[in-house]
Amino acid sequence: MRLGVLDVGSNTVHFLVVDAHPGAAPLPAYSHKAELRLAELLDEQGAIDGSGVEKLIGMIASSLRVAEDKGVVDILPFATSAVREAANGEEVLRRVTEETGVELRVLSGQDEARLTFLAVRRWFGWSSGRLLNLDIGGGSLEIACGLDEQPDVACSVPLGAGRLTARWLPGDVADPEQLRRLRRHIRAEIATVVGEISRLGPPDHAVATSKTFKQLARMTGAAPADAGPYADRRLTRANLAAWLPRLSAMTVAERAQIPGVSEGRAKQLLAGALVADAAMDLFGLDELDVCPWALREGIILRRLDAMDSPADRRRPVALTP
Repeated sequence: MRLGVLDVGSNTVHFLVVDAHPGAAPLPAYSHKAELRLAELLDEQGAIDGSGVEKLIGMIASSLRVAEDKGVVDILPFATSAVREAANGEEVLRRVTEETGVELRVLSGQDEARLTFLAVRRWFGWSSGRLLNLDIGGGSLEIACGLDEQPDVACSVPLGAGRLTARWLPGDVADPEQLRRLRRHIRAEIATVVGEISRLGPPDHAVATSKTFKQLARMTGAAPADAGPYADRRLTRANLAAWLPRLSAMTVAERAQIPGVSEGRAKQLLAGALVADAAMDLFGLDELDVCPWALREGIILRRLDAMDSPADRRRPVALTP
């Protein structure tokens, strides 16, 4: 069947059309996305501002037109931390439903971590043993670890690259003192969950997902996107640490010139690098394998797992475990 996944994230609203059936890997057929950066469009009260809501509604409406044109039979719409934590989140959801007919399902941070972990487990398989996955989004950092398809521990901390950039690094070039305070803040937040993960024992395989990690890996020498999803991509802490002083001294325009870094995410790259460096350090990880599958694929896999009979194909799927 042809599915459409509508992902309202903190950085990007992405409508992905895939051809999928149980027992096979989802095959991407068409991608429609816009970098709205909702996590940065908050007013002083923490609400998504009017222009952000209008842009979101417009993007969802255009995604519905794409769905019709591409023959999508089922849409899986969900939203993550930007909508979940916005002061006017309920109002945003109401307006989206009233004006587009789409009912966005808001995932908790733990649900994000669990569904992303499912995708990573399916990609790397059982031979990976105990998996640890890190995912840096626009609004939060998700961490999950375990031996099965459901992680033993799944948690979320408010360390998204967009959120941190808007609050701590508003300028074109990072202020050294502000950078030092941000680094301390990041490490203090991650430290609150290190014990919960570490008690499970060292992972057999440490993995990273998300656009931020992909760009950091590419920046430090990993294969470009056009090498395809099966190319090995790895981020080492040594290479990342070597880049941090350079990133700190760069303007946003200079970061955008780094191979693999998009103009829209260049401003967030430094904050994302600080989160990645802190997480690798505090969890004792020398390297991370970058997985091409993440939350969207986890949503699709959960939907396919629910298709036990033809009658189930039109039944709403529970996105939470």
